[in-house]
Amino acid sequence: MSVAEVTLSLLRPADPDELLDEEAFKNDEFLPYWAQLWPSALELCEAMPTSLAGLRVVEPGCGLGIPSLLAARRGAQVTATDWAPDAIDLLVTNARRKDIELDAVVADWRSFTGTYDLALAADVLYEERNIAPLLALLPELAPTTLLADPGRPHAKLFYASADRHWTVTPVAQRVTQLQRRVE
Repeated sequence: MSVAEVTLSLLRPADPDELLDEEAFKNDEFLPYWAQLWPSALELCEAMPTSLAGLRVVEPGCGLGIPSLLAARRGAQVTATDWAPDAIDLLVTNARRKDIELDAVVADWRSFTGTYDLALAADVLYEERNIAPLLALLPELAPTTLLADPGRPHAKLFYASADRHWTVTPVAQRVTQLQRRVE
């Protein structure tokens, strides 16, 4: 696959629906969203700066981690997180295959902390229950977030709330830049 002028060959689940697990769903409504190749991740890559040299970058809910892989390839120190251990294992495998260095961590964004220069998020607004934790998390993680969303129903609520804490700027068709306001 070629994204943002970089060729990446990724291992990924052939059929993400085969990963559905009723027991995991009963425990915190876990679904294998991570296993999908989301168009929003590709849009985010296209909107990403071409040089991220020296920046500390985080991607909460990384899934397959395409933005994380590209950010690392562009010189960033990347921490990719997902609450699915299988997602993190596969991301580590894909990074090793391409000699890409990044930290990949199993973490739930409802309790994750850290300080970074830039946060990347692709298609994380698919459930209403994600809005409040992301509104709390993103401004604490980094002064700037690039967020790609295909227009999920809950995105409007997220952006209306985010507008109180950030300067919200569309930067590409489906990508928004959120910058923390200085008050």
